[in-house]
Amino acid sequence: HSRLEVMNDLPTIDFGSDNRAPVAPEILRAIAAEAEGTAPAYGGDESTARLERLFEGLFERPVWAFPVATGTAANALAISHLCPAWGAVFCHTNAHVHVDECGAPEFFGGGTKLLPLGTGPKITAADLVEALATHSPSVHQIQPTVLTLAQSSEWGGTYSVTEIQSLTRVAREAGLRTHMDGARFANALAFLNASPAEVTWKAGIDVLSFGATKNGGLMAEAVVFFDEDLAQGFAYRRKRAGQLLSKMRYVSVQLEASVAEGRWLSYAKRANAMASRLHAGLSQIEGVSLPYPCEANIVFADLPEGMADSLRAKGFVFFGWGSGRVRLVTSYATLPTEVDALVEAVRALSTR
Repeated sequence: HSRLEVMNDLPTIDFGSDNRAPVAPEILRAIAAEAEGTAPAYGGDESTARLERLFEGLFERPVWAFPVATGTAANALAISHLCPAWGAVFCHTNAHVHVDECGAPEFFGGGTKLLPLGTGPKITAADLVEALATHSPSVHQIQPTVLTLAQSSEWGGTYSVTEIQSLTRVAREAGLRTHMDGARFANALAFLNASPAEVTWKAGIDVLSFGATKNGGLMAEAVVFFDEDLAQGFAYRRKRAGQLLSKMRYVSVQLEASVAEGRWLSYAKRANAMASRLHAGLSQIEGVSLPYPCEANIVFADLPEGMADSLRAKGFVFFGWGSGRVRLVTSYATLPTEVDALVEAVRALSTR
């Protein structure tokens, strides 16, 4: 069957975003199971301790993990921890940290400046080299300090291990630290068929924002450091930002339930498969253009004039991206019938 919302007497099929999907049943059960008895507050509980051990196994090394409630908090606190107030952060032109976090990285960084790069779905090493060439160590200039990469990216691109290595090599040679926004980290791993270690610290990443909210979680993210010295002082930064959650165990168990038994990758594979199905279906329709390959759970499509409004009138939910372009996002809960319904609706409208 299909989970259809009824709005204005129309069945609604939602491709708006993966954070609009319901919480995964396994994660809800883990939260409910945690609601038995008392436990130490502020992360002193066994569930949070167990999570760090789980992450160490996942990343094949000691890590220092700090659960937080939102992706914006994870990104802003991680970046501000790496970058001084007079520093600059290179990010993608359409990076979430740049366009969708209301200045949080700059706020928590005390004036940190974001410098956007790239015109395609991903930043390239050449983009970074070109940007670095415009800066000097002059006291009159802000100093590039951090490179942040979204994996997978906001335009649906996924960095290969080789691409990450090339970027972090350039960054390291210039003295930059590297941060990865992993709001869709699981989708990237599912696409690459690579291990968490291969895509992060083994490829030169210093800090990861580990996301679960867009992959079946309720509200669960974590800042993961791969260097103990780099993690020093972050606990105070998290507290000052209001992210030292009193009942942190309810965030920790979400992350644990997601990672345990590989559920998070199963969720991501489902989402990716639905996006691939959608991309393949739309690619066969005359008049529809797909500007980017499908490398995660996001599909961009350029539709004929007026088609987006017609689809919305039929009950499909998605976001416009300007000039007839739309963004379609699948989740672990997206059904094949929902994908096929959208493809058939587009096909029917294209033959009018």
